[in-house]
Amino acid sequence: MKYARYLLIATLASALLGCDSGEHADLQAFMDEVRAQPRGRIEPMPEEVVYEPFTYAAASLRSPFQPPVKLEQAQRERGRTDLKPDETRVKQFLEGFNIETFVMVGTLANKDGLYALIRGGDGVHRVRAGDYLGRNHGRIVDINADAVEVVEIVPDGEGGWLERPRTLMLQERS
Repeated sequence: MKYARYLLIATLASALLGCDSGEHADLQAFMDEVRAQPRGRIEPMPEEVVYEPFTYAAASLRSPFQPPVKLEQAQRERGRTDLKPDETRVKQFLEGFNIETFVMVGTLANKDGLYALIRGGDGVHRVRAGDYLGRNHGRIVDINADAVEVVEIVPDGEGGWLERPRTLMLQERS
């Protein structure tokens, strides 16, 4: 029995050794070639780019998203240098939106005065005379039942400023 066990082990070992008939010689050659190549090196980390803050200084210029207004040189109104928007004033929320997006949708009146309801920006807002809206320093000068009168202060392109009146008409429901 003991000899039978040794015989079985010897037979299995020779059978396993016989399985390697050179079928994987190409794989072994490839692995030897890869091992023979020099090891790669890791590239150094790129240098850190220091962030430089940028101050936007073109806030008083025409928005690049609005078409330019073409005027004849002879007809063009000259701006005044004594008229300037108050750049130190804290901006109101509605000054972050373009005035063309606003539409008057109604009015409210109470003991404090007359208010206009303006839709635009991100919803419907209650405004009164003296409030500001739009990106061109638009100040509400008058509110009546069917319109809101706004005066914007815009640059004339030559260092002066112009007052440009606008009217936001009441939008009728359709």
